[in-house]
Amino acid sequence: MIEAGRLLEPLRRMHDSIRDAVVSATERQQLEELADIRRDSEGDTIYAIDVVSEEMLLGFFEELARQHSFVLIAEGLDGGQIVFPRGTDESAATWRIIVDPIDGTREIMYQKRSAWILTGVAPNRGPETSLQDIVVAVQTEIPLLKQHLADQIWAIQGQGAKAERYNRLTGGRASLQLRPSQANTIAHGFAMIARFFPGMRDELAAIDEEIIMGALGPVQPGKAHCLEDQYPSTGGQLYELMAGHDRFVADLRPLMAPLLAERGMRLGICCHPYDICPVLIASEQGVIITDANGHPLNAPLNVEADVAWVGYANEQIRRQIEPLLQRTLRRRGLIE
Repeated sequence: MIEAGRLLEPLRRMHDSIRDAVVSATERQQLEELADIRRDSEGDTIYAIDVVSEEMLLGFFEELARQHSFVLIAEGLDGGQIVFPRGTDESAATWRIIVDPIDGTREIMYQKRSAWILTGVAPNRGPETSLQDIVVAVQTEIPLLKQHLADQIWAIQGQGAKAERYNRLTGGRASLQLRPSQANTIAHGFAMIARFFPGMRDELAAIDEEIIMGALGPVQPGKAHCLEDQYPSTGGQLYELMAGHDRFVADLRPLMAPLLAERGMRLGICCHPYDICPVLIASEQGVIITDANGHPLNAPLNVEADVAWVGYANEQIRRQIEPLLQRTLRRRGLIE
């Protein structure tokens, strides 16, 4: 773990550089320039703003390869990965490093909400290396132009999570204490099923309604049971759970494939391992992250896998929601 910890500070510096470069690009360029589509791959659409971070990424890892050997995994790379130092056999690399240089591209591009830089590091176990193998993770906020504070969170396995708040105006940094919600119910809090994109919004909303009504009963006149916040960024969703803003979040998009097929439609964009690679930080912070069946979340560290995940702020919220979630999913034949 000591060896893995040596990667933490260089990765944090990389995150700082990408954050500053993306903020600078949004200051200099018009929305239409940032939103220009550069590549349209099967997994996602790459905009001009994404290219800003991608160009920095390779330069940083070329430099890091002077001291470490690793497989870099990121969208946009040929085959989804590059082995460093160049020419090294993949099996000889010490680490697998999975990166999403901008999670929440559309939010930051349109200046609606913060995006996030995400990185996870795992010992190299070959293609079977998974989310559960990650031992170091870093997550850094890319703030809106009108926002002068930006957070960075990181964790080394077994050592808890740490956080820092950066002031863009002064350059100052201050330690930050994040704490997941300790509430024992979703009542009056934020709790939701993610349904960012068209395709299965109706079914996801029906699942959401069934869970909420099962947990809280009928809505009372003039009252709000609970609230939702559709934040189209997995890193952002994890942050909201870690910061105590959200109590329950589930992203079930991959489970919708058979229902979409019945409608003659295909599954659209989903969460991938690079989107959820800071799961170690959330877990070290005390947030409970599972798959749709309630098992510890796991997926191979690649750019192809579709990941369904569920997050609970604490064990009491899990006990309230998980049985209802699994019942409604089983009734629809979405889990066994």
